[in-house]
Amino acid sequence: MVPVTGVPKTDTAEAAAARPRRSSGRRRPAAAPDPADPDPRVRRRAIQALAERGDPRDRTLLEAALSDPDVGVRAGAAGALGRLARPESRGPLEARLDDGDARVRAAAAYALSRIPDRSLIPRLLARLDDRSPEVRSAATLALGHLADPSTRPALVARLNDPHDRVRREAILALDRVGGDRLVEPIRPFLRDPAPRVRIAAAVVLGRRRDRESVPYLAGRLHDAPLWERPAIAVALGRIGDPRGRPALLEAAQDPVASIRVCAIHALGTMRAPEAGPAARAALDDPAWSVRGAAALALGLVGGPEDLGGLVRRLRDPHPWPRRGAVYALGMLDLTETAPEIRERLRDDDPEVRLAAVWVAGRWADDGARPRLLTLLRDARPGPVRSAPTLAQGEGAVRLASDADERLFGALVTALGAIAERVGDEGIVGHLRELYRALPDSALEAPVRPPAPLGPGGPAVPLRDLFERTLAGADGGEDGAC
Repeated sequence: MVPVTGVPKTDTAEAAAARPRRSSGRRRPAAAPDPADPDPRVRRRAIQALAERGDPRDRTLLEAALSDPDVGVRAGAAGALGRLARPESRGPLEARLDDGDARVRAAAAYALSRIPDRSLIPRLLARLDDRSPEVRSAATLALGHLADPSTRPALVARLNDPHDRVRREAILALDRVGGDRLVEPIRPFLRDPAPRVRIAAAVVLGRRRDRESVPYLAGRLHDAPLWERPAIAVALGRIGDPRGRPALLEAAQDPVASIRVCAIHALGTMRAPEAGPAARAALDDPAWSVRGAAALALGLVGGPEDLGGLVRRLRDPHPWPRRGAVYALGMLDLTETAPEIRERLRDDDPEVRLAAVWVAGRWADDGARPRLLTLLRDARPGPVRSAPTLAQGEGAVRLASDADERLFGALVTALGAIAERVGDEGIVGHLRELYRALPDSALEAPVRPPAPLGPGGPAVPLRDLFERTLAGADGGEDGAC
């Protein structure tokens, strides 16, 4: 090969700068949108980014954005402040209840429902007559969160609102407010033309155990639209009237998996004699959602004879039946399965791990202590911002798991129960040291204990949970913390 001559070799910095650079394949992160940018589209993106971040330090910036000339920025800022739920934001949000745009008024009312204060009642009552149904709905929701008996007449009046969303919120708000004669004004709305209103009425009447609605609900269970039937089945289970059993037993054989789930759950909730055979028959159902409901129901109505079937479900390929089986074995106190439950503490699914923590605490299983301490080391107190999807498909509803959010409090409770049972000062010392190391913001965060059915009772501050747990582990001594 003949060398090329006459071409000077240039390695100067100027020549190097002139040569095109080879891309490294990495992109520089885009600059964060500026909430003070003159372009309202940029400001909206900035508010959305602040809302997703959820940092309380952004509160002042978001409150200033409530006065932005752009409607989208003001509405987004109100929604972001609602997520932060800081009492200091009540005043700026209250001022937005008179905003000229309905979207902002509605967003402000929704945000105020997260930080309720009885001094807001007159302002929210005034918004019940707003020309926008979205604003009326948000104001009704906020009044429901206040649960003040003085608002009952105004909420009853909203039951006749022309918009179905407002009627629905009025029914749910009245349930929060309560009262001796609550069910009478709600019962007629089982026949409302809007499905969402009928569903809300069924939910509330089920919670209130309204026996007078049972014949109508039982008759509707077979013929109601698909999206309405689960609420009817759950309501019949909560009421517990034997007149609802035939309809529920029929629904337990329904071709739609979500209907079978709710019917089996309802039969178990009411502890009907027929619930055991129905749940055992469904334990090998082709739908994972039905297998999970059947396992959980056996925890309420089963017995030692169900040991084999429930252990089989511990190895189910889907997490929902595994979760149900763990809870059921715990409720039935089949403690011979403790080694299998300890294995579930290593399960890939957060809900299954949470169930196993609950059982370990219920049984005060000292053999689970090493794994519980390991989980506690990696768990975080406080809310988890994004909940993973736990279950979807096969006719079941989409279930978002909050197990990671509840795990920390569950671990504290379980380890406290073990320490109380075996008198282990090492666990007590570890929990006390952890308690003292946590910041006040974490200790004031509300936590709920895990539970097989329902949310597990009212939330309590993590500080109260620690103090109660350590007091029990120390034998009730004062000043445990």
